[in-house]
Amino acid sequence: MKIASWNINSLRKRQQRLLDWLAKKEPDAVCLQETKCSDDQFPELALAAASYRCVFHGQKSYNGVAILSRHELRERQAALCDESEDPQARVIAATIKDVRVFSIYAPNGQAVGSAAFNYKLQWFAQLRDCIAEAQKSFPHLIVCGDFNVAPEDRDVHDPRLWRGAIMCSEEERAAFGALEQIGLRDTLRIHHAEGGLFSWWDYRMLAFQKNRGLRIDAILASESLAERCTAAGIDREMRKGNDPSDHAPVWAEFS
Repeated sequence: MKIASWNINSLRKRQQRLLDWLAKKEPDAVCLQETKCSDDQFPELALAAASYRCVFHGQKSYNGVAILSRHELRERQAALCDESEDPQARVIAATIKDVRVFSIYAPNGQAVGSAAFNYKLQWFAQLRDCIAEAQKSFPHLIVCGDFNVAPEDRDVHDPRLWRGAIMCSEEERAAFGALEQIGLRDTLRIHHAEGGLFSWWDYRMLAFQKNRGLRIDAILASESLAERCTAAGIDREMRKGNDPSDHAPVWAEFS
């Protein structure tokens, strides 16, 4: 099974780019974030023609998450476990075969110490509790998405510049680490210990060309799946070309 996660930064704007990438890479499942389209605008028929089934949860112009799969998607849930609804369209989960898959788009947090920052930390705590609850029913579990956290200094192009800033603060890193403490493993780090591997680059100041990026997208896997993770990486090529997303897809393969 090959699974990918991509903050596509507007699905309607980059639909053909997605379809071309699916045809080339043929992943078994894809988690999308920042689809930025309401459910009635989601290109379900076009993706079905490309042999992908979909579950999605969106809103107009902002946020939005989806899971695409070559296999049946069961038990759709478009909210964290303790929520009756998810008005910000930040999480969706479904079961593919015997694997519970979450596609998440974490809040940005705006600035350390702000109300938005405190909400981000609260959201991560809810996510951790939701995953822990899901683990009781699903031993095989994957959490994909844009976490809006660079977990370590090696995930940042200039750690000194970013130290203590949004996405790199100790509080945010601790929130990300809490997911690992309940048994999830960062699949990229199973295979790559080196720095300089990023998934997001600002559109400004030639950040991509200079590789001044952050790794804020990840695929986390339960221990049972982490043991079967045979490869992982970042599809940096998708950050190139005409009008790309500011994120590149991340991916992991399992035997």
